Amino acid sequence: MKSIPRSRCARSIAAGLLSAALLTGGAVNAFAAASPKPPPSSSSASPAANKSITVKGDKAVVKVGDQVVFIGRTKGLKVGSKLVLQHLNNGKWTTLQANTVVKNGSSYTLPGKLNTKGKEQLRVMGDDKTVSPTVVVTVS
Repeated sequence: MKSIPRSRCARSIAAGLLSAALLTGGAVNAFAAASPKPPPSSSSASPAANKSITVKGDKAVVKVGDQVVFIGRTKGLKVGSKLVLQHLNNGKWTTLQANTVVKNGSSYTLPGKLNTKGKEQLRVMGDDKTVSPTVVVTVS
């Protein structure tokens, strides 16, 4: 086995460590330059970002005129806030004749009758324009 002089070994280790440090520092600077900085926080930030509505229907398939009960929870809406049921009609969300209010515990129950055959896309909207995800109910 051939031996390597101690000074050559030390130089090789030092060069390797220096290379690793430079590469790591360069990667950190590149990452810092590429990542966007968050905007400064202010009191005018949109409060709707902290609000949400969940929704789930008790039936996925109903007959025309049958009632579907939508239940869910709200986050960031006051108790007593009005909620309405909407459906997608010709590309526009229209409010149906079904409404309720947020109860204690941030929950709600919203019964609604569906009178149009086909797949109905429905959502719940709060009086502050917060909307739930879309739920699909098939009406036959």
